[in-house]
Amino acid sequence: MMMDTTRPPLPPFSIASATEKVPLAEDGWNSRNPEKVAQAYTPNSQRRNRSEFINGREAIVSFLTRKWQRELEYRLIKKLWAFSDNRIAVRFAYQWHDDSGNWFRSYGNERELEPMASCESASPPSTTHQSRARIAGFVGRSAAGRRAIPASAISTSKARTR
Repeated sequence: MMMDTTRPPLPPFSIASATEKVPLAEDGWNSRNPEKVAQAYTPNSQRRNRSEFINGREAIVSFLTRKWQRELEYRLIKKLWAFSDNRIAVRFAYQWHDDSGNWFRSYGNERELEPMASCESASPPSTTHQSRARIAGFVGRSAAGRRAIPASAISTSKARTR
């Protein structure tokens, strides 16, 4: 049975705490431990992966177990996209290969609502025809110095002109 836990840093988010949280989530996913990853999501979490809809932590564990049995050498990169006091949005890319050695890469975004993530959307994977050496270069955190834009700095009501 899974218990409810929260994973710091918790809201309200600042640029520092939002930036700290994203690589922690990336590390969790790259552990390929379904139970560990599921603890980062709300008990009633709703996720979509391509055409599959997953509801709740137990379903997340089942989904991830199946996923990582077929998606070999899975590797995820998450990047902070935007944040507000109680929300974080990330964009992600991940790659893996099947048992025939065909490599795939997928992209998507995830919105995290306080205090644990609850909604994800991923695109269909695309086959990559790059060499194994090139694929091995797919690493996270290389752009750790990039900064996200606070949601409060984004105006949707007026266009800014210079």
